[in-house]
This record gives sequence, C-alpha cells and structure tokens, in this order.
Amino acid sequence: MDFETLRKYLLNKPGASEDFPFGPSAMVFKVRRKMFALIAVEETPLRINLKCDPELARHLRAAYDAVQPGYHMNKKHWNTISIDGSLPDEEIITMINDSYNLVTKGIGEINE
Repeated sequence: MDFETLRKYLLNKPGASEDFPFGPSAMVFKVRRKMFALIAVEETPLRINLKCDPELARHLRAAYDAVQPGYHMNKKHWNTISIDGSLPDEEIITMINDSYNLVTKGIGEINE
C-alpha cells in the first residue's frame, strides 16, 4: 500500500479529517476531534499508528514483525505498523477499520 492510497482510504471514513498538530512530519486523521490514525510521512518504510483493543494489539504484535507497540503513543492501546510489504493490504485495512470503530464507538452518529 502506498502513501496516497492509504491517505485516501483514511479520508474516506465518515467524518474524517486530516491535520498536522505535531508538525509537518506527522499527519493526523481525526473524527470529531478524536485521533484514529497518525502517519509518519517522512519515514521509510511508511509507518502508521492505529488504535487497537489491547488484547488484539498483543496478538497482532506476536503475529507480525511489522506491528509494534505505538511509537510515542499509549503502548497498551496503540500499534505502529510498518507499511513495508510484509502485511497484506487487507490486514492493514482491517486495522484501520478497527481503529476508526474504536474511536467512533459511543460518540454518536457521524455525519459525512
């Protein structure tokens, strides 16, 4: 998955917006002011931080070398995923969807 495909997918989530609150190297994706993804845009390979259920986070870290505890994040609830070609795009999409769903759970209806 390349940067532009990743960015478009994230922005296509209902109510999603992008911002650079931490400077030009960290692209943050939010829904209702709550972050669900952060892309380290200057990293090679591309890296994305995604929110994750703690039990699932441990499982994913054990299953994939490309999934690590969240860099500069709460390591219990966030993973950093290296987009290095070792993970199928479908798995990355599932992780993005899980992150978005965790963040939007309980905040009411999302208007596009």
